Amino acid sequence: MPVYKRKYRSGKVVWYYQFAPPGSSRLAQNLITESGFATKQAATDAEAARRIAEQKKTEMQKRGAPRVAAALPTTLAMLLAEFMKQHAQEKLAPKTIERYFEMAEYIAPELAAMPLTAITPLHLSREWARLLACGGHTRKTKVPRAMKPKTVRNIAGMVSSAFVRAIRWGLVTTNPVTNSEPPKVRKRIGMALATDEQERMVDCAVGPWCLGAFLEMCRATGARRGEVLALRWSDIRSERAFIDRSLCQTKAGLLFKGTKTERPRDVKLPATTMPVLKRHQERQDEFRAQFGPRYRADLDLIFANPNGTPLKPNSVSATVARVCKKAGLPKGASLHVLRHSHASQLAAEGVDLPTISERMGHSSVRTTADIYAHAMRGKDDAAAKVWDAIQERDRAQK
Repeated sequence: MPVYKRKYRSGKVVWYYQFAPPGSSRLAQNLITESGFATKQAATDAEAARRIAEQKKTEMQKRGAPRVAAALPTTLAMLLAEFMKQHAQEKLAPKTIERYFEMAEYIAPELAAMPLTAITPLHLSREWARLLACGGHTRKTKVPRAMKPKTVRNIAGMVSSAFVRAIRWGLVTTNPVTNSEPPKVRKRIGMALATDEQERMVDCAVGPWCLGAFLEMCRATGARRGEVLALRWSDIRSERAFIDRSLCQTKAGLLFKGTKTERPRDVKLPATTMPVLKRHQERQDEFRAQFGPRYRADLDLIFANPNGTPLKPNSVSATVARVCKKAGLPKGASLHVLRHSHASQLAAEGVDLPTISERMGHSSVRTTADIYAHAMRGKDDAAAKVWDAIQERDRAQK
């Protein structure tokens, strides 16, 4: 039975279960962990319940496997279900599929039940307006509330993608989302922390044992949360970090996947970061010796739980949010702000966009320019001075 005990320095003891899902290999086990159980029996019962639920799910999937001659989607709800099923078969990011399911639940039942060919841009425009006015709900009481314009646009994007597939499948001839009117989203300049604020965040990271080193790596590389959490010691070569995967957290558990753009990259580590990693590795070696054969040395993770298992990305972000508050950082400061700060500072100091784009792992330089154009506006004063110099020179020549 894959049930284990974890004892913290405070003396607190918790139990957890851990398993490798089907398709895992010795080198990439993609371990799924559930922790926080007060007793071994509680962890054992939870793991047994999970296994039974997984077996039932597998049996239902086998019985409900689509046949070639199965009925084709005729309503929006049926189209979205087929659309997500195709995404799952194409093995796209599990988190993306999970979010699609969440967004589909917000669509009005009346619209979801409409025939595909009967849906017009006006129907959809009315739905976007409804969602904007009262499409969301509070977490605890589920009382309806206004939905953010960006969320509504994301839902519209999902529906549009589904209709694009429907056209490809020959179910409809046009995409009604194209001529609908989802709300416009005002562009906002993302927060960027100054160097002293970033250092204050790292200094206040006195909670989990590896949090300080983790934050230092995030601010020094600008890498995404999941990319840093998926780094292995074998990925550090000649003071460069080779980034080719990311740790993802879904409702089903933790898994390693490719990067957002599916393109590996290597990032030069600043000289100031290497000593931090060295001290972190020495501390990790202490845990390695403490856990002995129970330590997950095969995963080779740089940032992990004391026993070498993967950290939960969502838990890391929640912890960093508390650190930001403790450090007295501006409202809205978060883990992702370190990534934004990294690129903004480089852009403000004149580093060229292609270099920043490659370092950040963006799909194109245009993405970098769209996000960080504001950081280069500090060069506007210099541009004005150059213009004045040109005018003075031309007048002198006359």
